[in-house]
Amino acid sequence: MSKQQIDVAAFVWPSYTGDEPRSRMFWPEGIGEWQSVKNSVKGAPFHDWPRKPLWGYVNEADPYVMQMEIDAAADHGVNVFIYDWYWFDNRPFLEQCLDNGFLQAANRNRMKFYLMWANHDANNVWNINLSDDFGNTVIWGGAVPRKQFEIIVHRIIERYFSQSNYYTIDGKPVFMIYELENLINGLGGVEECRKALDWFREETVRAGFPGLHLQATAWSKNGTNLSGVDAHGGLNRSQFDALGFDSITHYQFVHFTNMNRDYKDILVDVQKEWEKIDTNYPIPYFPHVSIGWDNNPRFKRFREYVCRNNPPEEFEKALRMAKDFVIAHPQQQPLVTLNSWNEWTETSYLEPDDLHGYGYLDAVKRVFADN
Repeated sequence: MSKQQIDVAAFVWPSYTGDEPRSRMFWPEGIGEWQSVKNSVKGAPFHDWPRKPLWGYVNEADPYVMQMEIDAAADHGVNVFIYDWYWFDNRPFLEQCLDNGFLQAANRNRMKFYLMWANHDANNVWNINLSDDFGNTVIWGGAVPRKQFEIIVHRIIERYFSQSNYYTIDGKPVFMIYELENLINGLGGVEECRKALDWFREETVRAGFPGLHLQATAWSKNGTNLSGVDAHGGLNRSQFDALGFDSITHYQFVHFTNMNRDYKDILVDVQKEWEKIDTNYPIPYFPHVSIGWDNNPRFKRFREYVCRNNPPEEFEKALRMAKDFVIAHPQQQPLVTLNSWNEWTETSYLEPDDLHGYGYLDAVKRVFADN
């Protein structure tokens, strides 16, 4: 198989497994957040739920399941997975999807992977019986002090950077951080945070790598928390610059624009956001494409904030925008990020369903794999 010219990296939400014991406090049926997908109901004429996965409610911590998913992803041009990685209550959370599934799959070397530390707070939004009325109740905080940070860093370097198919830029392992506010608050301010990140770089070099590539998640300042778990926006410019990140991408369109409208109108703002970051920041921006937004499967009462008219054909237009951006920036790594491989309860996923089939994956294949 010839090498793909542009790396296409899809975020993976590692909750579609019952292998993590602590996940049962949110999804007691023992199948992870498939429980919310399976039990979802129709809420409005333009709300396409319930949807069903064509592959079934599979355990993504099963290496045989992941072998099938890796083949499907790679065959369609998705050649990198970005795993959401969690650390709550002094220990990791939801590592099984990566450790037991992806890394044990016989064909794991068809894909690269890297980690995004999803260091937001955990609350009852994942429990549909409590999400409407108690969704803001914090169960585990995402901020960690320096001592915990050092434990995390050593775990990341030893368990993941050391993997042969960990994604690198210029030989440097890529590590993405989701909530910079939580990072700063846990480490004791901007200056102490920068010291901790510099130490992370030193430890990565000590482990034999040429350096560390730190990637930041972009937000609009004081953005609205629509996912139910996020903080309320990003940092001001001086704070961000002081941390010394190497690149920027987004996790979701919802973090910077109004998703309660037609997809074609959303893309107008997306193009402007890419241009703004590209113009105003000296570090590379890797273009991000989200498929849509509708997190009603996590709630009993219908929420009218829903992305509309986003079939695979419209998604493909966004992918072509991203490809054009990459081509126009030959000096930087050819990388595009997608939300996501499997964010079913936010209705932004590539995995095939009974509504569009393989439509979204086929769109990726037409743009990035069929040269």
